[in-house]
Amino acid sequence: MSLLKVARITCQYGAQRVVEDLSFHVNEGEIVSLLGPSGCGKTTVLRAIAGFEPVLAGEILIRAETVSRPSRTVPPEARSIGMVFQDYALFPHLTVADNIGFGLRGRNSATRAEAVRDMLAATGLDGMEMRYPHELSGGQQQRVALARALAPRPALLLLDEPFSNLDVELRERLSLEVRDILKREGITGVLVTHDQHEAFAVSDKVGVMAGGRILQWDTPYNLYHEPADRFIADFVGQGVFIRGMLESPETFQTELGVLHGNRAYTDPLGTCVEILLRPDDIVPDPAGPIAAEIVAKAFKGAETLYTLALDTGTRLLSLFPSHRDYLVGERVRVRVAADHLVSFPCTPGQPKDTGASSRNATLALGLR
Repeated sequence: MSLLKVARITCQYGAQRVVEDLSFHVNEGEIVSLLGPSGCGKTTVLRAIAGFEPVLAGEILIRAETVSRPSRTVPPEARSIGMVFQDYALFPHLTVADNIGFGLRGRNSATRAEAVRDMLAATGLDGMEMRYPHELSGGQQQRVALARALAPRPALLLLDEPFSNLDVELRERLSLEVRDILKREGITGVLVTHDQHEAFAVSDKVGVMAGGRILQWDTPYNLYHEPADRFIADFVGQGVFIRGMLESPETFQTELGVLHGNRAYTDPLGTCVEILLRPDDIVPDPAGPIAAEIVAKAFKGAETLYTLALDTGTRLLSLFPSHRDYLVGERVRVRVAADHLVSFPCTPGQPKDTGASSRNATLALGLR
C-alpha cells in the first residue's frame, strides 16, 4: 500500500543540516501535508522527494524503488511525479491547452488532446483552453498548473505552498477543490504549507515539522486534540494554558475547579502542570460556575471568538454562537466542557506547587 517511503533522510546545505533523520510514508491515494514554520525544512524534504536535492543519509522510495540515497539520485523526470509550484510557473506565451499538454510531448496528437480535455473537465476549465495565463484569475491559473501536473498521470503529486499567493477565501475554496480532484482522480499527494487550515482541509495525515524533524505525524483531529508536545499545542489551533496540579491519576486541581481528564496521567501526584484549553472547551452557560469579563472579540460569522478575563487575571478563549453580540466589558458565565485534557510540565522557573492558589481561586469563583 505504501507509494512513498521516506526513510531516515538527512539533508544539508554547506555545513548546515536542515533535515535530520526524518521518516514517514504515504499510502496509495492518501493526501498528506508537511506543516511547519518557515525554515523548518519542509520545502527541502519536498525537493528531495522530487529529486532536486540530494540526501546525505537515508533513502527515498517510490513504489518500492529507491530514487534517492547518498550514492544515487534518480533525476526528477524519471520519478513519475508531478509538481505544482508556489508561483504556478505557467508559460505566458502558451494557451491553457498548450500549458496543460506541455508534459505530454512525445505522445500522439489524439492521446494528447484527449488528456487535455480530461484535465480541462476535471479542473473546471472547460471553455478556457484558448486563453492565455494573463487572461486568467489567480485561482484559474492555479487550476491550470494543477491540470498540467496531473495530465501525465504521475504516481505522486507534490505541491509546494500552492495557494499562498491567493486571498484567504479563494485559498480555502480552492484547497477543498484540489482535494476533491485528487481523490476523484486517485492521485497520491504531498503538500508543503505553513497554513494549518490549508493542511487540515486537504490532508488525511499531517506531519508537523520543526528544526528539520517531524515532531508528530497524525490525523488533523489528533494534532488538534492530542498534541504530542508544547510546540505542537502552540502551533496548531488556538488555545491557552492554565496552571494546575495533578490531584489524582485522572483529575487536575485548577482555578476553574477540578478538571477530569480522559485518561490516566502518569506524573506523580502534586505535579505542577499547564493544561491546554481550546476555545471550544470553554462553552457559554448562563448558569455556569465561571464568571468572566469580555476583553476582546473576533466575529467569525456563525461564531464569535471571545477573550475572557477571570478576576484572577487568567485569560481564556471561548467560542459563542453569534446570535447575540456581547460587548467588550460585559460579564458572562461559562463552564469547561473539555473532552480531551492535554497537560505539559510547568515552564521551568515557575513555582512547583500551585495547589493553594488554585484552590483559593476556585473558592472565589464559586462565591460569585
